[in-house]
Amino acid sequence: MKLMIASDIHGSALYCRQLLEAMDREQPDRLLLLGDILYHGPRNDLPQGYEPKAVAAMLNARKQDLVCVRGNCDTEVDQMVLEFPVMADYCLLMTEERMIFATHGHHYHLGQLPALHPGDILLHGHTHVPAWQVFGQDNRYFNPGSVSIPKENSARSYMVLEGNCAVWKDLAGTLLHSETL
Repeated sequence: MKLMIASDIHGSALYCRQLLEAMDREQPDRLLLLGDILYHGPRNDLPQGYEPKAVAAMLNARKQDLVCVRGNCDTEVDQMVLEFPVMADYCLLMTEERMIFATHGHHYHLGQLPALHPGDILLHGHTHVPAWQVFGQDNRYFNPGSVSIPKENSARSYMVLEGNCAVWKDLAGTLLHSETL
């Protein structure tokens, strides 16, 4: 299965459109959104192209291709305009080799780990900074970065997980980093 992963759109129609263009190029089986879809939150400035209604319309048009978890800026009122589930705090994805624990990152993270077996993956957004790190007993922590409000001079980015390969790309599709699992 080819899984595209993105986080922290924060209501930017401009960058959501670019993400969906990247999705058309990548042709994943699913796009996993790690939360903070429509609202920018009180700690962030408005992202360029802030149009939450347009973001909702673009994502609703692809609802059959989306898997989502709730971010700290996502609320029940967001669920009222989105036609796909967004209120789960995490989801578990199983591959033949490992479990992927996907969450936003404000509840579960490296400082507050979920129950994992050796080799499992902790996947979250929230920090707006791409990350790849080995921890514990051959566990991996991955973060796709932010689509609309990147931090620490990182690019607007997403990840692709396919087989035993993880790659990070900017929204234009330029390869930033790759890992073999």
